[in-house]
Amino acid sequence: MSDEKRSSFTGKLGFVLAAAGSAVGLGNIWRFPYLAAKYGGGIFLLTYLVLAVTFGFALMTAEIAIGRKTGLSAIGAFKKLNKKFTFVGWLAAIVPMIILPYYSVIGGWVLKYLYAFASGSAVAAAQDSYFGGFISQTGEPIFWFVLFILITAIVVIGGVEKGIEKVSKVMMPVLAVLAVIIAIYSVCLPGAMEGVKYYFIPNFSAFSVTTVLAAMGQLFYSMSLAMGIMITYGSYMKKDVSLESSVSQIEIFDTGIAFVAGLMIIPAVFAFTGAAPEKAGPSLMFVTLPKVFESMPGGTIIGILFFLLVLFAALTSSISLMETVVSIVCDKFKVKRIPACLIVFFGSVAIGLLSTLGYGPWAGVTVLGMQFLDFFDFISNSVLMPIVALLTCIFVGYFIKPQAIIDEVELAGKFKKKALFVGVIKYFAPICIVLILVSSVLSAFGLFTM
Repeated sequence: MSDEKRSSFTGKLGFVLAAAGSAVGLGNIWRFPYLAAKYGGGIFLLTYLVLAVTFGFALMTAEIAIGRKTGLSAIGAFKKLNKKFTFVGWLAAIVPMIILPYYSVIGGWVLKYLYAFASGSAVAAAQDSYFGGFISQTGEPIFWFVLFILITAIVVIGGVEKGIEKVSKVMMPVLAVLAVIIAIYSVCLPGAMEGVKYYFIPNFSAFSVTTVLAAMGQLFYSMSLAMGIMITYGSYMKKDVSLESSVSQIEIFDTGIAFVAGLMIIPAVFAFTGAAPEKAGPSLMFVTLPKVFESMPGGTIIGILFFLLVLFAALTSSISLMETVVSIVCDKFKVKRIPACLIVFFGSVAIGLLSTLGYGPWAGVTVLGMQFLDFFDFISNSVLMPIVALLTCIFVGYFIKPQAIIDEVELAGKFKKKALFVGVIKYFAPICIVLILVSSVLSAFGLFTM
């Protein structure tokens, strides 16, 4: 970065917790439980697990190895390995630039709900009109959005070791403990066992191509793939740290939190509605769950713990998004960390205002029939990320060749899953990614039902 020695994580634990923190985000907490409920519970879990240890493992290994091999963030890394693929680095860099602002808007909503529950407004927060009334305002959503992204920026300014690693080492264990506490409470509620059975027992009749596509789409969303994050974090990884076992541990942590999130949410919703969650995204987290908490004995405390957990998950992901953009600014324009953080902070606030005002004063303005936040989400998650992933597979599989990645992995020992990696990166993953891209775009325009 500029003329300074490149920062690094102190060791394997710091790297794994930071990368897992990036992977564990809102996608685990609100998207995974809904998809698991929608696609037959246990059969979705099984499908997701198989894809995580094949598809997810290969892509994450490739990205981290590219970062560590070059010691650069996405743009510089692709350029160093093959100048013709520099554009892939730019595409990867654009993804977190698009996601960070609108993700921080949602992070602001989480802060608002944590404040509401902590300040004794749990009953009000459970009303149907509360969420819509809040996001349709002007000043308050902007305040919480700016506060969230300011907290993110303060951590990133602290640097890799003193900021990101230090925060991740505290937040990730606390997040895991909170998730387990809430899951245990949820499972013990009267009527919750029906939800547990639904979630655990595979319904093979519900298995279809859309189950696989939904699980693959979630994998992208959940594991921070195809957005330059793992390349950036890989560039901070020491050469003597085992890359293969690190990827496996990140996957275990990420999938484990998603699994526990399902145990938190599905049994609780079953206990109070008698059915699986019907809505995903903001509706599940900010409308359905506050009602569930408000109906529970001790629900206010559970609500506070839940939104604290979600805040930690959102922050660890927003930190990785901002760090990726900051790293690109530092590498590309040779500026130091603090000025780069300020540039990214103010740029993100400016872009994020579109998303936060898109439900208020600018609600009548749409792009391709979508609100600003939904449009940014569609372009980043449904279009750019699959394209970046596909190009990365082609790049590794047929240009620099899988051996370049294998050599990097084997700096710290034998690559045990070498054959799996080669097969997935060259053949299986490209086919799957094309299917995800086509189905996601068609689904967004109502031409295909997921």
